[in-house]
Amino acid sequence: MSTADAIIKAAAGLTPLQIVEQLDQHIIGQNKAKRSVAVALRNHYRRRQLPAELQAEVTPKNIMMIGPTGVGKTEIARRLAKLARAPFIKIEATKFTEVGYVGRDVDSIVRDLAQASYAMVEAEKKEDVAERAKGSAEEKLLDVLLPGGSQEGRDKMRELLKAGKLEERMVEIEVKDDKPSIGVMMPGMEEMGMNLQDMLKGVMPSKKVRRKTTVSDARKVLESEEAEKLIDYDEVGREAIYRAENQGIVFIDEIDKIASEEGGRSGDVSGEGVQRDLLPVVEGTQVNTRYGQMKTDHVLFIAAGAFSVAKPSDLIPELQGRFPIRVELEELSASDFQRILTQTQHSLTMQYIELLKVDGTHIEFTESGIVAIAEYAERVNREIEDIGARRLHTMLETVLEDVSFGTGLGKVKIDKDYVERKLEAIVEDEDLSKYIL
Repeated sequence: MSTADAIIKAAAGLTPLQIVEQLDQHIIGQNKAKRSVAVALRNHYRRRQLPAELQAEVTPKNIMMIGPTGVGKTEIARRLAKLARAPFIKIEATKFTEVGYVGRDVDSIVRDLAQASYAMVEAEKKEDVAERAKGSAEEKLLDVLLPGGSQEGRDKMRELLKAGKLEERMVEIEVKDDKPSIGVMMPGMEEMGMNLQDMLKGVMPSKKVRRKTTVSDARKVLESEEAEKLIDYDEVGREAIYRAENQGIVFIDEIDKIASEEGGRSGDVSGEGVQRDLLPVVEGTQVNTRYGQMKTDHVLFIAAGAFSVAKPSDLIPELQGRFPIRVELEELSASDFQRILTQTQHSLTMQYIELLKVDGTHIEFTESGIVAIAEYAERVNREIEDIGARRLHTMLETVLEDVSFGTGLGKVKIDKDYVERKLEAIVEDEDLSKYIL
């Protein structure tokens, strides 16, 4: 079984409960949203187990997440795609405009998803042929290091190479010249430029250039080139399209920014036009990508927005109907912030501990210190502007500013008193806190 098959099989075996448990390691709270995306992901797998005729009829139940910034909307979608080993892209609805205005074409969503899928499949294929590519690259390196040498000399050189004793030696190797042949393209014409480059690659022979580099860097370049020779790129393209069509996940952020407020026109003159252009992509259409025609009928779309001004009902009815599952995410409390700082995998506190340890500073966050940071974060969110868990980044940077500036400080305890000394004056001064926190 190939690496790709093993990864896909392992991801497909996750039940909704297991998916939620995995998400719990990175995201605090928001259980309703986690359950919804877990079911949607599992349905992706369930559909592929049905007879082909029925598969075509089962469409994904797209999800709309509603909630303020910083509560985990993007992170849930990103972690979900990582769990599923699925092609995933995050796009912002405000980047697109209807035809006639400056902006990106909505079809680029599909092309970007196909590109993400292609990169994923290519990486997996390269992993499958890595050992063979490594062997071929080693032989090429030996040819450069000892041209025309005896077998005995070659074997000795191979031993030195494997022992890592030649890593810094300079060698001259012949590699493909990958400089782009197409100049600057106008906005919206990137796909045309890429397709033209692909056609030229097929007609014009690849140019070779000689490059001086270390053995260490030469090995990486040669291994990559040898891996490319072992891969069937037509198969990679077909697999990429299949996986994007059947497992792809598109996260559309800031969808509330293209909604009309209270049934009137939004600030963006082309907002309603963007919605109408998005509709066929979400509904199911066919788009020409550089790897072939791709259908979006079974791509899972997850939209998100704060909807602090506009409401979901301000979107055009046709688009609303394409997001049948609505999930409201809750604002984060001080207790949530405490859990984020201590219970998540690779938490912020753990990151700072490890970062500062590099310079001989050993910080220790006490329970009272964690509680104080969480309470200040909730207070500033409530009094100034609610930016959710992102507030913790600014809080910790401010609290640890002096510690981070120093080196070799030994043991430093971050308790309630320490946090209050750093934050109290700033939080009390409303004008100052707007700029610093």
